[in-house]
Amino acid sequence: MTDFKDVFLRPFAAIRPDAKHASEVVAPPYDVLNSAEAKEKAKGKPYSFLHVSKPEIDLPDVIDQYHDDVYKKASENFNSFMSKGVIKKETKSCYYIYRLKMGEHEQTGIAVAADVDAYKHKILIHEKTLVKKENDRIKQIEAVGAQTGPVLLACEASDNLKKIIADQAKTKPEFSVEGDNEVIHTLWVVSDDKVIKQIADEFRKLDKAYIADGHHRSASAARIAEQRRKKAYNGDEGFNTFLAVVFPADEMKIYDYNRVVKDLNGLSEEDFIKKLSNDYFVIPEKTMYKPTKKGEVGMYLNGKWLKLEYKDDNQYKNPVDSLDVSILTDKVLSPILGIEDLRLSDRIDFVGGIRGLKELEKRVDSGEMAVAFAMFPTSMTELMDVASASMLMPPKSTWFEPKLADGVVSNPI
Repeated sequence: MTDFKDVFLRPFAAIRPDAKHASEVVAPPYDVLNSAEAKEKAKGKPYSFLHVSKPEIDLPDVIDQYHDDVYKKASENFNSFMSKGVIKKETKSCYYIYRLKMGEHEQTGIAVAADVDAYKHKILIHEKTLVKKENDRIKQIEAVGAQTGPVLLACEASDNLKKIIADQAKTKPEFSVEGDNEVIHTLWVVSDDKVIKQIADEFRKLDKAYIADGHHRSASAARIAEQRRKKAYNGDEGFNTFLAVVFPADEMKIYDYNRVVKDLNGLSEEDFIKKLSNDYFVIPEKTMYKPTKKGEVGMYLNGKWLKLEYKDDNQYKNPVDSLDVSILTDKVLSPILGIEDLRLSDRIDFVGGIRGLKELEKRVDSGEMAVAFAMFPTSMTELMDVASASMLMPPKSTWFEPKLADGVVSNPI
């Protein structure tokens, strides 16, 4: 059997649904739903993977989502799915072609077991993680005995790798199902040893890959590997990898990640706009305004839309400082609105661009928020530049759609 220890994106024997159960199993990622939403989503769906990823839905509503009984329930549900044949383990290590289709947008990648030793070295990060969220994933992974939430990776794929992916995607898929937001999830199992080797050879040529989404999942896997290696380690154990799906970077789509703020920090509307004018041209708009290029921000205030054009685009010190979200923080959110820590402040919230500008209007018109900022999306090039420089983006800089589903493939540890 071929040894893949020198490949940082490896084939693995996944746990996955068979074709007849796939539509019942595939579920939204655990971190896009709260407990109440997950409970409603799983109603009447006994095999939804939400029973594994959000198992508190099967316990009394009063239970804390981090209680030990929640992780115990995840284990019970996962093992029940296995015993009933709803999900099953692959008989050999394979790669898995995974296609996401949302409307006209389509991206096709490969589900892999990513080497934890490559984490932060060849697999680069761009976000800070929270220990509380890492601890939650560690407990869930340990309880289930598998990584069930895939990390979204991007790479600068070679033409050869793209051709291999395209050729495999011409064959009959294992299953194709519709998930949330009318996203079609299609999976092909690559079990042919020759093709597996071809894919591995292409991955050997890659200098690096970039975590687009799933920083807490990868960080949790790395911590588990560190803990378990103290007891046993020869490199073959599943805990030495983390579940990921890697896509060609040029196929991926980043949406804007917008900001809404509760108050103007004691300023009148007139004074607020006057302070904005130090760094931005403030231009009234007749209708809702979505930025069309870098350096622009749409602002909704008191029932009116305005365009903000950043005046000085030649003072960037590094890839992080040049991000529109960084400039807004440095020039507006912090000095004018008094928000010092975006992670901790309860005066700011973030709205994924998939929700549209009407959601920003709704949050302000309701009186819940005072002002909304519609951002131009961070680009994949900006993300890769930041990660390559070993730097971190501000919180909520990127919103990727479509999202990978839970339950399509899991990585047993």
